[in-house]
Amino acid sequence: MNTKEILIEDINPVEALGANNLNLNILLKHFPKLKVISRGNLLNLSGTKADIELFEEKFDLMVRHIVRFGSISLIQLEGILAGSVQTEKEKNAPTQTEQGDVILYGNNAKVIRAKTPNQRKMVELMQSKDILFAIGPAGTGKTYTAVALAVKALKNKEIKRIILARPAVEAGENLGFLPGDLKEKIDPYLRPLYDALDDMIPADKLKSYIETRVIEIAPMAFMRGRTLDNAYVILDEAQNATDLQLKMFLTRMGPNAKFIITGDLTQIDLPKKSMSGLVKAVKILEGIDGISFAYLTFEDVVRHKLVREIIKAYDKSADNLMEQSKYQPNS
Repeated sequence: MNTKEILIEDINPVEALGANNLNLNILLKHFPKLKVISRGNLLNLSGTKADIELFEEKFDLMVRHIVRFGSISLIQLEGILAGSVQTEKEKNAPTQTEQGDVILYGNNAKVIRAKTPNQRKMVELMQSKDILFAIGPAGTGKTYTAVALAVKALKNKEIKRIILARPAVEAGENLGFLPGDLKEKIDPYLRPLYDALDDMIPADKLKSYIETRVIEIAPMAFMRGRTLDNAYVILDEAQNATDLQLKMFLTRMGPNAKFIITGDLTQIDLPKKSMSGLVKAVKILEGIDGISFAYLTFEDVVRHKLVREIIKAYDKSADNLMEQSKYQPNS
């Protein structure tokens, strides 16, 4: 009689074994002579050497599938046990030439990849830099790419938590007149961050992550006084942070932390007398080793094709107005 111990490392044991050990029971039907005892993240196997080796191979394939795609169906598990080279989801995975752009696989095998040259630049820069400013107009995938990089780092256990923040600027609306408590007032401003996470993490796991603060989504002001370490930290809509706020945020950086600051310099909602902290940061931080900048343009727009044309039209209009203002008499 041979014995072997398998340690479940890459995912939660419940994901691997299935609800009520459903996945494990299906595996055992194919190995009737193998004895398997489950204790937490350990499986103790007893049986013939051939059965143990084949079980370990199939179990590893199943775990890798779950890590890659977020889940596994009974049909896909049976396919692995039957020796199928590809499950249905894997058939729809990108070809080898596309793999370099893939950041991670989201819910229902959704392939989340860098789709444009400047999104790819964001990915490349974060491999060697600790702070990245991603600046560009709406629809260029700044926030989505940043969140994808953070989720990938969490899945790979490179960091222990993700912190997503936004300045709580009212943008023409008075928060005091909105219904609900502070969280209910602020949540609509953080919705784009939730939407990105919804694509990348199963709902039950995302809920657990938020409840245990593995993932924290909060207004920028909540960062004051903290040291953010072992974390991927994203500040979205940074053009609406003041100079002092952005300085406060950047100086929260602790050991083993990565910061991404995203913003659109054409959509500043601060009062006219307040200077955007992002504008100043671009001027004074460029050239510092470890800090990088990625500038996205209308060519990086990944929304409806009309969004690209809308941005171009507004940019052209702004240039024309500035040119005309040079010739207006002083009042």
